[in-house]
Amino acid sequence: MQAAVIGAGPAGLMAAEVLAAGGAAVTVLDRMPSPGRKFLMAGRGGLNLTHAEPLESFLSRYGTARPHLEPLIRAFPPAALVAWAEGLGQPCFTGSSGRVFPRALKASPLLRAWLARLAGQGVALRLRHAWQGWTPAGELAFATPEGPVALRPAATVLALGGASWPRLGADGGWAGWLPGVVPFRPANCGFRIAWSETLRRRFAGTPLKRIALAFRGAAVRGEAMVTEAGIGGAVYALAAKLREAIAAEGPVTLALDLRPDLSAEALAARLDGPRGGVSLANHLRRAGLAPVAAALVQEALRAGAAGPLSRLVKALPLRLEAPMPIGRAISSAGGLGWAALDARLMLRARPGVFAAGEMLDWEAPTGGYLLQACFATGRAAGLGALAWLQAEAAPAVNPPGRMPARGS
Repeated sequence: MQAAVIGAGPAGLMAAEVLAAGGAAVTVLDRMPSPGRKFLMAGRGGLNLTHAEPLESFLSRYGTARPHLEPLIRAFPPAALVAWAEGLGQPCFTGSSGRVFPRALKASPLLRAWLARLAGQGVALRLRHAWQGWTPAGELAFATPEGPVALRPAATVLALGGASWPRLGADGGWAGWLPGVVPFRPANCGFRIAWSETLRRRFAGTPLKRIALAFRGAAVRGEAMVTEAGIGGAVYALAAKLREAIAAEGPVTLALDLRPDLSAEALAARLDGPRGGVSLANHLRRAGLAPVAAALVQEALRAGAAGPLSRLVKALPLRLEAPMPIGRAISSAGGLGWAALDARLMLRARPGVFAAGEMLDWEAPTGGYLLQACFATGRAAGLGALAWLQAEAAPAVNPPGRMPARGS
């Protein structure tokens, strides 16, 4: 039973592990010179594998894709992912936020142990193999440094990734070879704001700590980052809603609460009275505003914002012009549409070909939800491909009540 897995990220490697454990001869192919590049990049922030919140809340993070992902994640929930990682010698812990990390706080030890397990299962790894679709004869076509290569496995799992961070391997270039692809959009991304030159020069790269953001009934607390082109950080959690609003209406206004830990009344007592000869910057410091926060208030006032200072501090308007480019987004929305797949994640148009991971049309916030769905869909696609191989290898059986064909 020969199987090919295209893509050496978490979804592809999980599919390969499932296939190999089921007795398939598996080859993993990837266009990059080393496997798991985006996985390793995720590990730079501690490798947030999954989240420990109750499963019902967990599943709600997938929005409109929940009906498709729910059975796959229930079959391989966060507890199963943690047990899998610990089975590779990587004990995990749950942080105060509920996020789950390996104790090593990086991806490289886990990836090394995983690749060693796969090698022990007989999985072959071919790098610098860029998938080019199918040949006219129906073979998988690859471009390699040595020239074109064609393969005809009995089953294939595509785990080609989305369109974010293309330098790490996934650029969405595969979309032209598959039917039913929903256009890619940036997810978990920052947004462009037309800062003044003064603010950009003084505060680009400065964090806004202990703030809250709100947009049309959705709110999030955390830490944001003032960038040269706009804002990042906590805004990622609102990115989908903001992105769709901008696509429909043009620029939108996000409300920034610079002191969410202080009531409006307490803030009014500090800021809305006479300030005498005290400068505005020093007056704002009385409310505990950091220099970057005070600069944002002053920028809003120069732009014509009106009302008491306390109200401005509690709901500073930020005009978001556009999402940052998809190449700088943490993940992408869009991809292979669910209507193109059956419940086993097999392409309806290409029997024996399955798909998994970020190349599917779903999105989720950061916090462990992205990797969890990649692992779960990779496992599901691997199981689907394995069942396909086993069915193809099974000897033909005469249907009940039918005579054997002549000559049998």
